[in-house]
Amino acid sequence: MTQAPQVIRPVVLLVDDAPSSLGHLYQSLESAGYSVVVALDGQSALERLEMVLVDAVLLDAVMPGLTGFETCKLIKANPTLAHLPVIFMTGLADTEYIVSAFDSGGVDYVVKPVKVDEVLARLQAHIRNARVARLAREAIDIAGFGVVLIDTQGRVAWQSPQARLLLNQDVSKMDLSSMLDMAQEQVRLPGHPDISVRNLGQVGLGETMLLLAQDNPRNGESARLQQAALTHRESEVLSWLAKGKTNRDIAEILGMSPRTVNKHLEHIFDKLGVETRSAAAAIGARFGPDVH
Repeated sequence: MTQAPQVIRPVVLLVDDAPSSLGHLYQSLESAGYSVVVALDGQSALERLEMVLVDAVLLDAVMPGLTGFETCKLIKANPTLAHLPVIFMTGLADTEYIVSAFDSGGVDYVVKPVKVDEVLARLQAHIRNARVARLAREAIDIAGFGVVLIDTQGRVAWQSPQARLLLNQDVSKMDLSSMLDMAQEQVRLPGHPDISVRNLGQVGLGETMLLLAQDNPRNGESARLQQAALTHRESEVLSWLAKGKTNRDIAEILGMSPRTVNKHLEHIFDKLGVETRSAAAAIGARFGPDVH
């Protein structure tokens, strides 16, 4: 008899200082196929995020201690958590609070008492969009490409960390206006003979996407590891990450707390110039743990 494939349930962190308001929403989320982790304040929420990999955060705005806005800013400041969609839940419907929610990094806002069907619909959409964006970033990072978006005036609208790393500078300082009318073919980037650039055409809002690539990306990644100067402990964490281990697995193997593993990963991401676990793991898998 063929065994049915295991269904992976998305994980949602539900943060609210009033337990009485959590019950119905908790049950509804569980019934809708989510696994729910609960925190009663901002600090507890941050601690849960260091222990559990979640797909989204439902966050109360007004709480004792860290407010929801402060908690969201701390989540977005952590490179290992910044991709998480944060949806605010609050009884504050004034414009200033809505603006604060988005300014702190939230992607959406629902007013209490929450309508469960509305929350489920918004949650599903934001988790899906976040996963698509994450997979796109990982694919770009792992392939070793840099991506730059330039507006109609030739100004840099967005740049990936890999683009900045390939050029060893802040791409926004470069004049890329000449690339706007370039045919969709691969040419050398002026001033960087080892970097090729391809104009991929216009994307949203009239912006043009450029794809940057280094002639020998393997040599580039090797140099990146050499320059990163990972500590022995960071190299161990990267090695186990490359083997597909979770933070909890790595913590047990190396005899440290998941929080310490998370801190090591923050340093690794920063030193390697990547944004995702997959990108760091890909570099670690290619070159092993002994390169410092």
